[in-house]
Amino acid sequence: MRGVISMMEREKNCREVVTQPTAIRSAVDGTVGLMVASNLEECVRLEIEQGHVPDHVIKEAVDLLVKSR
Repeated sequence: MRGVISMMEREKNCREVVTQPTAIRSAVDGTVGLMVASNLEECVRLEIEQGHVPDHVIKEAVDLLVKSR
């Protein structure tokens, strides 16, 4: 975001400035997806090792992913 602000302060091309927040959002969304996937994998593995059905863990992960969007 600092880079976008800096671009605005330097009066860079409007199109370039406007596209940057979309790129930032895409990068954050991708990171959140990876974090949820990694956490989901670990939680499901632990639930299975403990002899539990991991349905609730999957639902929680999906809910978190939906909320993050």
